[in-house]
Amino acid sequence: MKQLFVFRWLTWPFRYTFSKIKRKIGKLDEVRIEVFLVLSNRSQVFLKGRLVEAYTQSRPSEDKSALQNLLATIRRYSGSSVPDAGLGLQIGDQQTDLTTDSEGIFEVMMPLPDKMEEIPDKIQLSLKPEEDLQSSEPLVEKKIHFIHKTYPRAIISDIDDTIIVSKATNLGEKLWLSVSKNAYTRRPFPGVSDFYRLLSANGEYPVFYVSSSDWNLFELIRDFLRYRDIPVGPILLKDSHVNLRNIWKSGGGNHDHKLEKIRFLMEFFPEQQFLLIGDSGQHDPELYAEVIRDFPGRVEAVYIRRVGKQDPDRERELDQLLPPNKAAWVKSTQEALLHARTHLNVS
Repeated sequence: MKQLFVFRWLTWPFRYTFSKIKRKIGKLDEVRIEVFLVLSNRSQVFLKGRLVEAYTQSRPSEDKSALQNLLATIRRYSGSSVPDAGLGLQIGDQQTDLTTDSEGIFEVMMPLPDKMEEIPDKIQLSLKPEEDLQSSEPLVEKKIHFIHKTYPRAIISDIDDTIIVSKATNLGEKLWLSVSKNAYTRRPFPGVSDFYRLLSANGEYPVFYVSSSDWNLFELIRDFLRYRDIPVGPILLKDSHVNLRNIWKSGGGNHDHKLEKIRFLMEFFPEQQFLLIGDSGQHDPELYAEVIRDFPGRVEAVYIRRVGKQDPDRERELDQLLPPNKAAWVKSTQEALLHARTHLNVS
């Protein structure tokens, strides 16, 4: 997605200014509140979403042509976010105000009542009346995704070249796949659904997805998981705050944000043990090694799909950080399935 990040970064000053001018003269079209995450542990709820100009996006299908998918991609990335706008959030009896950032993103962490019977099951979001904006839905309600107990394992997985064929090491192929395909025509690696269902006890254990893709691809990734029968779970993507220094690195910038997202999950669920899945095409092995060092005893195992040539020196670090047979470097999902059945407590 590097080229799309470039496009979004280069057009940001114009989109930001245009949105502010349209609001000032009362020409901003109907807006839409999009909620990405409403995630709760025992004591807090974390909310993340964005405010964008409402637009109509055709539903993906296997029959869409490359041109139709290209036009849908352009529409997805050229849409105007709504910066510096006020929203009201209500969770049970608690109310708070939120303000969107320069990319229209908003997020908040709120405490929950001590008594479980007083914890609400949903949040409500609305535009502040003084914003003088019209929303496609005056009141947006979303259920809270509660994870209130410790499971035998939870999974944190990368997306590109881990579950979905992305050709991340070949920019030309990656761009073509990104713009010419949709959620129904992007290809998963063979066996991914079976592998993730095995590890997650058929979706009973939590699965979190962390990627260097940005929030414009949230719906595509969610629809892809559903269509391919891969366990759906919270998706944590990259805010589109990139700069010229790192924009040309693989994946549209550096991958520190992935490390931050994984640390957030480890800290948000402090008693939970995790299994990490990624690929060797970018920086997953190095990031996962840092997580293991920072959170000793919290990582059950690591699966890395080999992309490109094998690098023994690179692989040795993970092998030394984990017990024997807990760092698996695999060429295929079938190899990972066999390893999991042999070395992990799965059935």
